[in-house]
Amino acid sequence: MKNRKRKLTGLSLIMALSLLSAGCGSTGASSKSAAADTAAAETSYAYENYATDDIYMSTTAAIEEETGSADMGEGAETPKVQDTERKLIRNVNLNVETEAFEDLMQTVTKKTESLGGYVESSNTYNGSYYYGNSTRNASLTLRIPAEKLDEFLSAVAENSNVISRDENVTDVTLQYVDMKSHKEALLTEQERLLELLEQAESVEDIITIESRLSDVRYQIESMESQLRTMDNQVSYSTVYLYIDEVARLTPVKEQTAIQKIKTGFAESLYNVGNGIKNFVIGFIIRLPYLAVWAVVILIIVLVIRLWLKSSRKRKASKQEMKDGSSKEQKEETKNE
Repeated sequence: MKNRKRKLTGLSLIMALSLLSAGCGSTGASSKSAAADTAAAETSYAYENYATDDIYMSTTAAIEEETGSADMGEGAETPKVQDTERKLIRNVNLNVETEAFEDLMQTVTKKTESLGGYVESSNTYNGSYYYGNSTRNASLTLRIPAEKLDEFLSAVAENSNVISRDENVTDVTLQYVDMKSHKEALLTEQERLLELLEQAESVEDIITIESRLSDVRYQIESMESQLRTMDNQVSYSTVYLYIDEVARLTPVKEQTAIQKIKTGFAESLYNVGNGIKNFVIGFIIRLPYLAVWAVVILIIVLVIRLWLKSSRKRKASKQEMKDGSSKEQKEETKNE
């Protein structure tokens, strides 16, 4: 146990001397030389038989000493986000109607490109009378620069009938700052591990340090990827736009009772007329199927009639044979 404490103390001394030598470079070459000699002497002793947790604990202590986090007492306040631009992620779900489907699609695409955005995904249905619906619709996922989002939404509202709009804003400032600080701490730890790796002499020490160094590098890459993703989500807002082509636009303003009655009655008449039209169109479209089924049914009816006719003939012939035999029997009886 004493040897273990001595190893930890020696390794902590190395890190402290390294930090002091880095922060006090102006005190002269003699101080640097003495610190380096002391560090080299302690390194040869500390690297003889220490375990993985020794390296990690001492390295963490060195990082805390450099960043000043070790000096924070229990009553110290958590660092606050100051002078930091807010990181806001805006997502908008927009449902619109239009009577000019192609024009609106072109307007949306051109406006997105002119604002510096791009279409992330697009799904368009061109409509078909075969399914009883000739209208078209489209589902788009658009990435718009955050500072141009309101301009884009206004342009869409001017060229379509907005049915619903749902906007969600997520503040990720604290998460972003915390992740960035963690990344900087890992970078500092990586530098210290590289310094320890240069001073390591045994194969076991090198393997232990490289293992921890690999873990640190993996965490750094993961955090950099998350930060890039977060930056992209903050810089480019996401708009989920659904466009529906209609023959008549849906009223979105509040109406009086009389206006609702008039609108509802007119809508009912329109739906009845539209239903009759769709029925006629569907009937005409399905005429080839109806003709085929008519031929099949006619053939079945003819076959059944022929079968019934032949069965009747067989029954009649059997009956005639029975009648003939009965007459012969009667005549024989009379003759006797």
